[in-house]
Amino acid sequence: MTTASETPVLDTLAAMTLDSVERCGLPAGNLVLTRIAALVAMDAPEVSYLAHIGAAVESGLTADQVQDVLVAIAPIVGTARVMSAATRIADALGFAIAVAEAEAGG
Repeated sequence: MTTASETPVLDTLAAMTLDSVERCGLPAGNLVLTRIAALVAMDAPEVSYLAHIGAAVESGLTADQVQDVLVAIAPIVGTARVMSAATRIADALGFAIAVAEAEAGG
């Protein structure tokens, strides 16, 4: 039995993510791009994209690469999903920037 936690859902998600990263042979940037494509296909909420911003930055991904993924998957997932994802990615980036600015200023 594991020790009780105040954040069991977050702890489980973090453990699942870590296990997936450890078992995946993709380079970090490709892994993040693949996950972004999956998030688009699922019409994921902003928080899901927000959870990947740190890994995207650490792996050196550019906005152009993310846009290329959106272009590549558009014929498969459809225009509505891609437009929804673009908006949600922008919202997540805006939130991350606001938090970073607040932390730098405070």
